[in-house]
Amino acid sequence: MDMSREKNRQEFHVPPEFAGKRVDIALSHLLPDLTRSQVRRLIDEGLILVDDRSIKPSKRLSGGESVSVIQIPPQSLEAEPQDLPIPILYEDDDIIVVNKPASMTVHPGSGVGDGTLVNALLYRCRSLSGIGGKLRPGIVHRLDKDTSGVMVVAKGDLAHESLVNQFRSRMVEKVYLALVAGRIKGESGSFSSLIGRHPTDRIKMSTRSRVGKEALTLWRVIRRYGCATLVDVKPKTGRTHQIRVHFAENGYPILGDRVYGPRRHKSDLLESVSKGLGRHALHALSLRFTHPRTGERMEFRAEIPDDMKRAIHILEGQDG
Repeated sequence: MDMSREKNRQEFHVPPEFAGKRVDIALSHLLPDLTRSQVRRLIDEGLILVDDRSIKPSKRLSGGESVSVIQIPPQSLEAEPQDLPIPILYEDDDIIVVNKPASMTVHPGSGVGDGTLVNALLYRCRSLSGIGGKLRPGIVHRLDKDTSGVMVVAKGDLAHESLVNQFRSRMVEKVYLALVAGRIKGESGSFSSLIGRHPTDRIKMSTRSRVGKEALTLWRVIRRYGCATLVDVKPKTGRTHQIRVHFAENGYPILGDRVYGPRRHKSDLLESVSKGLGRHALHALSLRFTHPRTGERMEFRAEIPDDMKRAIHILEGQDG
């Protein structure tokens, strides 16, 4: 049992006069410290149960139900410097370019208080652009926790504004490497769709979202390994989980992806490789952008990490 959660648990019964009311509306009245949107967020995260069951915000109450609410205490509003190893590819007075390791979250939030890239950079730089706020200083783009590779971070406000505008206007050229299950038809192509929150699973993103944003992903085959394919990927937009969603929903999930991949691969080899990776096989290989101060076009590359090299070596050994 998580004792920290139990300490923050509140339990009560719904008064009869709230019969017929929606859960989110009723609880925003019964819990005056919470807004309706905060109640909905707690419901989505499974932190509010009615009669020991997860419910939807739109559920109508009958009155008399038992309600359990867990409120996680707010985290510190400022990231703290931490002495964590982080490979630096380039640094000057305006920017710092890093090779983010897999398993490292970019910035604090969503239950992650430390051990992030921001914590590591604050220890090294002491000051980063404040535009991103105290939990996201200097951050102008993100990689998923288990995605490795190149990231650029702004050290000052001038760099922050310039880089954000470059990403927004699609002037930044991004190249990824991905190991995907299956033999992709054709040598190159693209996936184009709207991507938004999954209609039923709030952890996931999906092309089947009721409300989505334009997403375009270009791909090119580098090597085929019988039951898997190594692809070069160029996302032209920057939607959350874009590459993982596009490949998975087109029938080629990225190996090791525990969110969008299958529970178990039909191929024993792919299952073994996925487990050996311990994370999804997606790597930000290169990043090309214009330096915020000098106007010089710059490109940085991060070597393929050892875990993906091992996976490729295993697949090459089984090829044919």
